[in-house]
Amino acid sequence: MRFRCALPCLLVLVASPTFGQDSSRNKRDDPAQIGNRDVGKGVNLYSLEKEMALGKQLAQEVQRQAKVVEDPLISEYINRIGQNLVRSSDAKVPFTFQVVEGDSPNAFALPGGYVFVYTALIKIADEEDELAAAMAHEIAHVAARHMTRLATKSQIAKIAGIPVGVILGGGIGGAVIRQGIDVGLPAAFLHFTRKDESEADYLGVQYLYAAGYDPNGAISIFEKLESLERKRPGTVARIFSTHPMDATRIHKTEEEIGRILPAKAEYVVNTSDYTAIRQRMISLGAGKRATQDERQQPIVRRDLIE
Repeated sequence: MRFRCALPCLLVLVASPTFGQDSSRNKRDDPAQIGNRDVGKGVNLYSLEKEMALGKQLAQEVQRQAKVVEDPLISEYINRIGQNLVRSSDAKVPFTFQVVEGDSPNAFALPGGYVFVYTALIKIADEEDELAAAMAHEIAHVAARHMTRLATKSQIAKIAGIPVGVILGGGIGGAVIRQGIDVGLPAAFLHFTRKDESEADYLGVQYLYAAGYDPNGAISIFEKLESLERKRPGTVARIFSTHPMDATRIHKTEEEIGRILPAKAEYVVNTSDYTAIRQRMISLGAGKRATQDERQQPIVRRDLIE
């Protein structure tokens, strides 16, 4: 059972003596070791500086073509959530977070710490821990350097030195332009492997937990995405084509939460600030749609009849 309230809400649990007692577990399994372990280690032809430069190029292209939400209150709050998670992660690069308009419930990360959150994701995330879980998953992709490691495996050794237009024409960011930033496609163009998605799930719940959130927020948002996929087939599958959002994935994450995360007395589930920001975004979106509908109405001439 999950608790909902208007004020900052804490889920209180009784600590279990069976959690966190295995001293033999490795650092990757221990959230207390976050920041002091080799997450992201592996064959990679990109230095962190080169990875950040590539991400900056791609992020600028996204910003030119996507509809970025300019409302300062919304932008600042989502960035605040993101930076809190980053401080509780293994990431070694600075991050920026932006909200973009789109109907797909998703968020996506680019190399070097550029994360974009879709308005549709905020709409279905009723509680802050749910949104934070999705953002933590994307932070995990960056921390594990999945994108540049994938590029290395694909032998795209010099992609950062190629002009942006060439990169976006057929390289790591090609589908962004080809799909016109239909803000549900960037995660698909990255083509993460099943192993990468599993690692991002695994690390993401640790970052969520370390930041003080209820790690079960990840289960809750996963279940919502699975339910949405059942109702509207294809909506979620195209986002997570390499690792479907299904009962097996959810169950695996539940098991990992119980196995590696020592119970805390309190977890943040939701805050009144998030509720207000989410409602503000929904209201602003409704206002824009109303204005567009008014513009689409036919102009009717009405003659006075005496």
